Amino acid sequence: QVQLVESGGGLVQAGGSLRLSCAASGRTFSTYTMGWFRQAPGKEREFVMAITWSGDRIYYADSVKGRFTISRDNAKNTVYLQMNSLKTEDTAVYYCAARRGDHRPEYNYWGQGTQVTVSS
Repeated sequence: QVQLVESGGGLVQAGGSLRLSCAASGRTFSTYTMGWFRQAPGKEREFVMAITWSGDRIYYADSVKGRFTISRDNAKNTVYLQMNSLKTEDTAVYYCAARRGDHRPEYNYWGQGTQVTVSS
């Protein structure tokens, strides 16, 4: 069982930056692929970025390419999402998720989400 808690969301102006953190419980964190997803009002949840347990593979949505980066610190059981050059369309609730093995569409564990609001 893995429990995930996101933090770092907030209100930022377009062009600004935010860093989200996701703290995980459990001693097997380092074996999980970690992903970030988001859901905007009235829209389906969508994939943002993911990083494998060793950090050797990173996956991303085209909409965040060149603006967002993902990283993890297995010693701290934490994964980060650095978001730069934010746009109003990045406004959403951001969720951290975990799964064993490589990145796939289905994730087994989810955090409660953190709100990111980008103003124009």
